Order: sequence, then C-alpha cells, then structure tokens
Amino acid sequence: MSDLTAHHVGLTVADLERMVEFYRDSFGLDVVNRFTVSGDAFATAVDVAGASARFAHLDADGVRIELVEYEPEGETRTDPELNQPGAAHLGLSVDDVDEFFASLPEGVETLSEPQTTSTGTRILFVRDPEGNLVEVLDA
Repeated sequence: MSDLTAHHVGLTVADLERMVEFYRDSFGLDVVNRFTVSGDAFATAVDVAGASARFAHLDADGVRIELVEYEPEGETRTDPELNQPGAAHLGLSVDDVDEFFASLPEGVETLSEPQTTSTGTRILFVRDPEGNLVEVLDA
C-alpha cells in the first residue's frame, strides 16, 4: 500500500466567488490555485451525471482548503448542529481568539462570543455565508 498523506479539506459551496471572498477577507487565507474540472472521468469519479466543477484552493498555514462549486448543483442541506452525526466543521487556530472575534467583519454570524472550555482552550464558532461551521481556537 502507498504511504498516505493529507492533501486537502474540502467544502462544497453554492457560490464559489462569495465563499473565496469570505475566507480570504475574514480569515486572511491566500488563494493559491483555481481550476475547473469536467468530463466523463470526473463525473464518474464523483458519481454525478454530467458533473463539472470550479475549484479554489486556499492556504491555511500549510493546510489546503478546497472550495468547490458543482454543476449541476445538488440540493442545499440544512445547517447541522455540531452534535448531529455527520456534522463537520473546519478548525483554524489564531494567536488571540478575542482579537480575532473583535476584527470580524460586520454581519459574520457566530454561535456565541468566545468561550473558555474546561480544558482552558479559548474557542469561537463562526458560520460562513453558506452555513458551514468554522471553529476558531487559540494556537
């Protein structure tokens, strides 16, 4: 068996440009690559008839975050609660959660103000414009 290494964390989005703007402007992530994939092999691999997709890769300090917008677009999912099986979130660390919280652009939804957990970790959960959860925690 080949050696396994992590390549990316992916989020399927409805509006690629809006989501790139959000992650770039709210989190300071750099866009490192953009591309489109289509054709029979791609449609077969993702099991979506006639699929094509636009991609943007963002760099989160060495972790590649892949935003992908599919055509045809699937059904929009409801916002999952964190305690629901299958719920997912992206975790990003910052030097100071409170400073990050204070610097968030107006209108960015959070689940609460920053909190300190029983382990002493300072955390904050943010929803991106499409409802995906992002955990921000002290580095």
